[in-house]
Amino acid sequence: MTFSQMWAELAPIGRDADTGGYRRAGWTPAFREAEQWFWDACRVRDLAIENDTIGNVVAWWRPDPMVRSPGVVTGSHLDSVPDGGAFDGPLGIVSALAAVDTLRSQGFSPVRPIGIAMFVEEEGSRFGMPCLGSRLATGVLDPAKALALRDRDGVGLAEAYARAHIGMDPAEFGGSDITTMAEVFVELHVEQGRWLVDPPEGRTQSVGVATAIWPHGRWRLEFGGRADHAGTTRMEDRADPLVTAAFTALAANKQARVGGARATMGRLEIDPGATNAVPERVRAWLDVRAADQATVDAVVAAVMGQAEERANRDGTTFGATAESLSPLVEFDVGLADRLAHVVGHAIGDGSPAPLLPTAAGHDAGILAAAGVPTAMLFVRNPTGISHSPAEHADLDDCEAGVEALAAVLADLAGNSRGGA
Repeated sequence: MTFSQMWAELAPIGRDADTGGYRRAGWTPAFREAEQWFWDACRVRDLAIENDTIGNVVAWWRPDPMVRSPGVVTGSHLDSVPDGGAFDGPLGIVSALAAVDTLRSQGFSPVRPIGIAMFVEEEGSRFGMPCLGSRLATGVLDPAKALALRDRDGVGLAEAYARAHIGMDPAEFGGSDITTMAEVFVELHVEQGRWLVDPPEGRTQSVGVATAIWPHGRWRLEFGGRADHAGTTRMEDRADPLVTAAFTALAANKQARVGGARATMGRLEIDPGATNAVPERVRAWLDVRAADQATVDAVVAAVMGQAEERANRDGTTFGATAESLSPLVEFDVGLADRLAHVVGHAIGDGSPAPLLPTAAGHDAGILAAAGVPTAMLFVRNPTGISHSPAEHADLDDCEAGVEALAAVLADLAGNSRGGA
């Protein structure tokens, strides 16, 4: 089955008919349908499917089906942000399956096993913790802490997990050997920016190789005030937490622009949420990213300080809690250089593929921080837009990504019929 055929099969799952965006949050029916699609695709290819007690899956192509040993792992995720794009995550899954098909059609037989991984809840869109599956798999997140998380509807992760994995005991949640089974991990992903469209060096190419992931974090902000009547309460008598929250959003925007960082308040919860009432409580989530940790820290400190100062003036309260913190990830330099040459020879003129950083978080960053030699391939996105229905990659570039990934897997897994 071709890349286009697989893409056409997966594309309708979880897509909103009105917006064209995707709603595949972790452990929801839409995500489970996409996951089942992946399982079926792996079974058709006679891959050995293994899943951990978290829900992460790795499907193995082994030289000897009877020997379970570590190998080269590729893959990504199938979940999405609310109303997200089609390519963020799924492109890496479909491309991995297509790359295996390509290698088999070429008569390639790996010396080292090749695994295709599907990580759960990478976006953190349901339970607020990004890269939840890979964090649990690598042991950086306590399973008990994860099981205590709740989604926006108050459903706990333990309950969602039990519903999705019939017969699985949440008490066993958290065990995984993915880190020990991955000798090297390569994640192919759509680019979430315009580096490959407008490269600094002026040379465009369909596929690039990642050098680093910017440090980033998420903070939950709590603003408290006094509920009151929208008509009878004078402006000077109000303690409106939404005013404080709005000022904080403006402060985050200014501090990020001044500091060369990225700051976003993309989610608000307002209580009681009535049109004719002054709010009593506002919750907001702040996302901050920058090229270095010092800049992230400086922006966050400035925003928090200004929020506290504004709350004192507004007669409101302010508090902040860090929900997730991801330090700078620098991918294996030798591996990145090696793959840049492999990609350049596979789909280019022989010159190394472009090297670029990313400000988006990925499971690859979690595995790299856990000590797994890791690399990423990025496929050109002509719009530069991501986490939106407008996210896109041209078919020619997607097929170039498959060709590049196949060459990378061949280089890393070796060939029992005369390959490297």
